[in-house]
Amino acid sequence: MSNINIGIMGASGRMGRMLLQATLDHPNASLKAGFVPSFSSLVGVDAGEFIGAGKADVALSIFTGAESLAGLDVLIDFSLPDAVDATVAACVAAGVPVVMGVTGLSDDQENMLKQAAESIAIVYAGNYSTGVNLSLNLLATTAKVLGLDADVEIIEHHHKHKLDAPSGTALMMAKSVADARGQSLKTALVHGRQGASKRSEGEIGMHAIRGGEIVGEHTVEFIMNGEIIEITHKAMSRMTFATGAVRAANWVSQQPAGLYDMQDVLGLKEPT
Repeated sequence: MSNINIGIMGASGRMGRMLLQATLDHPNASLKAGFVPSFSSLVGVDAGEFIGAGKADVALSIFTGAESLAGLDVLIDFSLPDAVDATVAACVAAGVPVVMGVTGLSDDQENMLKQAAESIAIVYAGNYSTGVNLSLNLLATTAKVLGLDADVEIIEHHHKHKLDAPSGTALMMAKSVADARGQSLKTALVHGRQGASKRSEGEIGMHAIRGGEIVGEHTVEFIMNGEIIEITHKAMSRMTFATGAVRAANWVSQQPAGLYDMQDVLGLKEPT
């Protein structure tokens, strides 16, 4: 496979720095652009020197629209929801595929991605970890076998800086359970509990914990009379997500227009 030219949106952020490193480390990827906010003091700084990886001959720059995407094969975006609409519009105009890792998108923004995917290839996932995506398959199998005989509770931990709750990963896990049980996630999901009412049959409980510098931990409990099954994933480093995103970028660069997820990238979906 020949090298693909990758641009990183939000390059100065926590995940952005990891994505810069993962792209520089990948044998089939070349870093061609790193975009930072217009107010950033990092504009003009070499992307490799910024992360301590040596000179990369790529200066961090301000994203100004489709013209900024010239020469790119894929754009990876792990920035913030506020900028997503303009970023995707520019990618559509330039015909550049996107790996979208921004979580906390609104329903309107998700619909916008679906519309954009009619023109370009987009990978949109709440989590780019291989382990998490394998866990989704395990969750679906467990939920299908147990059905409503098990009460399901999801507990997720993240660092205190995370903006969205529940996390995109926790919602992916909840959806895997709901879909396998033939439920609507919107009606089954219960966020925390208070008051004096009993648990309803089929509820999927969701509990978001924030503190310290936890990278990401997710546990799904299937609670039955006499036994409990727990499926847990713990991320020890953000590099796990960055490596997966670069893997997704290599994959999506070869795909026709459409909306994909990490299950597609890893070949985990059953043929339809």
